[in-house]
Amino acid sequence: MKWRILFFLSLAELLGMALWFSATAAIPSLLVEWHLDESTEAWLTMSVQIGFVVGTLMSAIFNISDIYNARYVFSISAFLGAIFNGVIGFSVESIGPALILRFLTGVCLAGVYPPAMKIMATWFKRGRGMAIGILVGALVIGSASPHLFKVLGSPNWRDTMLIASASSIIAGVICLLFVKDGPYLVKGTKFDWRYIGKAIRDQGVRLANFGYLGHMWEIYAMWAWIPLFLLESYKTSGVVNFDSWSALSTFLVIGIGGIGCVIAGLLADRYGRTTITIVSMIISGICCITAGLLFGGSPVALLFICLIWGFAVPADSAQFSASVTELEDPAYIGTSLTLQTSMGFLLTLASIRLVPVFVDWVGWDWAFAFLAIGPLFGILSMYRLKQLPVAAKIGGEK
Repeated sequence: MKWRILFFLSLAELLGMALWFSATAAIPSLLVEWHLDESTEAWLTMSVQIGFVVGTLMSAIFNISDIYNARYVFSISAFLGAIFNGVIGFSVESIGPALILRFLTGVCLAGVYPPAMKIMATWFKRGRGMAIGILVGALVIGSASPHLFKVLGSPNWRDTMLIASASSIIAGVICLLFVKDGPYLVKGTKFDWRYIGKAIRDQGVRLANFGYLGHMWEIYAMWAWIPLFLLESYKTSGVVNFDSWSALSTFLVIGIGGIGCVIAGLLADRYGRTTITIVSMIISGICCITAGLLFGGSPVALLFICLIWGFAVPADSAQFSASVTELEDPAYIGTSLTLQTSMGFLLTLASIRLVPVFVDWVGWDWAFAFLAIGPLFGILSMYRLKQLPVAAKIGGEK
């Protein structure tokens, strides 16, 4: 039964998260059609992040994922997110209404990602890193899918938005009809706003969250700007049909992270979550610095290093969440996971906004290098966690 649930929940997550980067995939078209500058362009991505932060923060404060059934939270959120995103594709003609609707889409996505992790945790104790790794891998591929829609489907950005919304509706139906709660579900949780403070004070949970923050400083800034980075590099290199090739490359670079999540999950259950997260952040941190050095050069060499980066940058993501589910009070796992994601996505607002600033200062050659600060902080945090006695609670740790 648990493997069937793993399949359907991962499929729902893949389809639901198509909403996230649907507008980002449309940016090259919107730059021309809506006459956007770089600052406004950044806000188109950041509006979703802000909405997600607001949604997760409110969910954590009111313990929504622990008081209400997570399956219903997921389905309702997926349906509402599809509506807000779909309105943009149907009728929006300017950036103002689009930013508001993307904000609301982000609020809804707060009810898709964390609740799915909680549902998965109710089915797996052994192999939890692998299971959540598969779930996050599905999230990664779902986030990349709008770039594939753009290549294989209509080049019209409105069609991309509508396809993403249709995917989210299907995700809600799948979760509602084919996903059930697992045997490790803890029922009877009561509202307790003070629990947020308790989670922050716990040293093990705090260090796992610090590792997650270092990871988040890098990943969404990379995902948000890698499409334009590849587009500009291919254009500079003289690649024919550079817009189509950059869209396909973006899908591959982001999508390969899904494989990274699964492999990291399998290895983490065996060798320890702290070890695998440290190795992953070492690789992605190196890529932050080296990718820009290939800008405007060989497209093959650039794509190769970006694929390594895309493989490593989300690989550790599920292991921070899995660690929290193993260190946390089972009655408040949903709240703690939601708080973790809220803090992480709040941090992404800064790193996403800073990338174009660094492009102006140092060009694409070095614009991504400052993101390596995040992996460095994450490595130090997870190494500290590895030394604590409480690390024995984490799957795979010796």
